[in-house]
Amino acid sequence: QVQLVESGGGLVQAGGSLRLSCAASGRIFSNYAMGWFRQVPGKEREFVAAINWIGSSTYYADSVKGRFTISRDNPKNRVNLEMNSLKPEDTAVYYCAAKLMLVTTTPAGYDYWGQGTQVTVSS
Repeated sequence: QVQLVESGGGLVQAGGSLRLSCAASGRIFSNYAMGWFRQVPGKEREFVAAINWIGSSTYYADSVKGRFTISRDNPKNRVNLEMNSLKPEDTAVYYCAAKLMLVTTTPAGYDYWGQGTQVTVSS
């Protein structure tokens, strides 16, 4: 089992920045690829960013490329999502997820999920 707890969400004006963090506990964190997803009511959960087990490869949705940065700190069992130039359409609940070994951008491929943190961007 891997337990994931997100933090850092909140209310920000358009153009502002937020930093989300996900703390992991349980199994060996460095064995897991990590992803960030987001969801708004009535819509499917969508991929935002992912990072491989060692942090050497990152992947982004086209909608956030150039604005968001995913990173991980394996000794501290954390994965972060730096979000800049935020837009109202970035408003969603953001989820951290863990997948054993290979990274994927598909939500169904992830084994463990956090409870989510709300990000609201006002115009």
